[in-house]
Amino acid sequence: MKKKVMAIAAGVCTLGMLLSGCGGSGSTASAGNVITAFNSEPQNALIPGDTNETGGGKVGQLLFANLVRYDSKGKTQMEVADSIEPNKDATQYTIKLKDGWKFTDGTPVTAESFTKSWSYTANAKNAQKCSSFFSSIKGYDKLQDADSLKGDEQLEGLKVQDDKTFTVDLNSPNSVFPVMVGYLAFAPLPESFYKDPKAFGEKPVGNGMYKLDKWDHNSQIVLVKNADYKGDEKPKNNGVTFKIYTDTDAAYADVQAGNLDVMDTVPASATKTFESDSKVEPYNKAGSVIQTFTIPAGLKHWETSTEEGQLRRQALSMAINRENIVAKVLNGVGTPATDFIAPVIPGYSDDLKGSDNLKYNESKAKELWAKADAISKYDGKLTFSFNADGGAKPVYDAIVNSVKNTLGIDVATNPMPTFQEFRDAVSQRKIEGAFRTGWQPDYPSPENYLYQLYDSDAADGHGSNDGDYKNTEVDELLSKAASSPSTDEQNKLYQQAEEILLEQLPAIPLYYSNAYGVAAKGVKNFEMDWQNQPIYANLSK
Repeated sequence: MKKKVMAIAAGVCTLGMLLSGCGGSGSTASAGNVITAFNSEPQNALIPGDTNETGGGKVGQLLFANLVRYDSKGKTQMEVADSIEPNKDATQYTIKLKDGWKFTDGTPVTAESFTKSWSYTANAKNAQKCSSFFSSIKGYDKLQDADSLKGDEQLEGLKVQDDKTFTVDLNSPNSVFPVMVGYLAFAPLPESFYKDPKAFGEKPVGNGMYKLDKWDHNSQIVLVKNADYKGDEKPKNNGVTFKIYTDTDAAYADVQAGNLDVMDTVPASATKTFESDSKVEPYNKAGSVIQTFTIPAGLKHWETSTEEGQLRRQALSMAINRENIVAKVLNGVGTPATDFIAPVIPGYSDDLKGSDNLKYNESKAKELWAKADAISKYDGKLTFSFNADGGAKPVYDAIVNSVKNTLGIDVATNPMPTFQEFRDAVSQRKIEGAFRTGWQPDYPSPENYLYQLYDSDAADGHGSNDGDYKNTEVDELLSKAASSPSTDEQNKLYQQAEEILLEQLPAIPLYYSNAYGVAAKGVKNFEMDWQNQPIYANLSK
C-alpha cells in the first residue's frame, strides 16, 4: 500500500480504508462469475513502485506476483521465488526463481526483471513514492541525488548470477528482508515498462492472478483472469471489476440491490445496522489498519524536536476523546489506539511508556498546553485536512469539537473535495496544519508501520513519512531491530522506538479500524485478510 504508503504507502474510507478516498458510480454487476468490487480512483498510474495508497494497491496486488506472497493470516509463502537464502549474518541473500513464470505479454520473468525494477524504484531521478523500501540495499544512498542521475543507474547491491538467480547485498543485517519482498513495490517489471513508463502505468503488464483489460478513469478498472498465472492459489472467479465510487452510501445501496458484489468498508450511516441487514452478507472482525493524523514535524509551535512542540502535541492528543469517537461516531467498528502498530501484529503492546498520551485527560491536556504557552504563546489556528469523499467528516468534526471544548483554541476542519487532491497536497507539502493519515500494512511486521512512516530515510518525499519527522535515536533503534535475528529482541527494540514516538507524537494515533465490509447475497467465500481487504481471488457467485 499502502505506502502504504503504503506504503504504503500509505486513511480510511468511511474510516475503514487507508490512504484512499471513496467514490461513486453504480452500475450493474457483470455476469459470468466476474466479481464487482468497491474502490476509489488510484492516485497515480498503476506502477508498483509509485503506489502507496489502497486505491491503486488493491489493483496492483492482483496484477503482480512477487517473490513471496502472504496468506490470509499474514504468513509468508514462496511465490515466484524458489528460495531466499541468507548468509550467516543476514547481510546478503541469494534468491532463486521458479521456472515457468511469464508476464502477460509472453516475456519471461527473470532475475533482471526484479533487479532492474528495484533499482528503478530506488533511483531518486524516477521520483517513485516507494523508494525508501529499498534503502537497506547497498548503493541506495548513491542513487538519492536526483540532479546527478540519469534514472537507469542500478543498485550496486543487486547482482544477477543467471536468469534465475540474483544476490542482494544489504548495508547491515536485516532479518525482515525475506518478508518485505512480498510488498507490491518489490514486484518485477517487464522490459516494455522502461520504453514508456507513462503508457505502462495506464495499462500495466504483470505476472499475477489477473491482467488488466481496461481502465476507464473515475468509472471502473476491469481485470480478467490470467490463464498463464503460475502461482499455487488459483482464482475462483473469472475476473474482478473495480467500480469507482465517490459516495459510500451509494455503493452500499448497490450491494443491497445486488448491483455491486463486495465492499471493503461500510458508510457511517450503516455501521449500526449492517450486521443485521438481511440484504447483505456482513463481515466485522479485528483488523490491522491504524488511523492517525499528522502534523508536519517542522511546523511553527509544533516542532517535534522542541519542548514546546512536544507539549502541544501531547496536549492535543489528550484533548481527543477516542472512546467517544469509537462508540458514537464509528458505532463500535474500531478500537482506541494505544500504540503505533495494531493489535493483530506481533510486537503490539497496550502499556508502553507514554501510552497515557493517547488517553483522554482534560485537566492534563490544559496543564500541558499552558506549559507550552509559557514557552511561546500560541495564537494561531489549527486546521484538520482530509478528503471529503472518504467518509472522514464525522470523525474530524468530533475531533475538532473535543479539542475546542477542552483547550479552547481556534480549530477547524478543512475538507478537500477528492482523495486525489488531498493526497497531492500532502505529497507536495502544501498543508499547513494537521492532516488525516493512516496505514494499512504492506507486510506483517512492526517494521512496516514504524520504518516506513517515521524513519528519516522515508522523509522528504522518499517514502510515506509525510510529516518529515527525523530522529536519529529512532533511526538507530529501527536499524538494530531489523538486524536482530531474534523476534523477541526485535520487538523490544521496536517498542523502545515507539516510546520515543509516544513522547514526540510525529503523528497522533486515533484508533484501529476493524476489518469490516459487506457482500451481496449470493456471493460466496466472503472473507477479509490481515490487511483488512477482501480476498478477491476466493470470491465467486
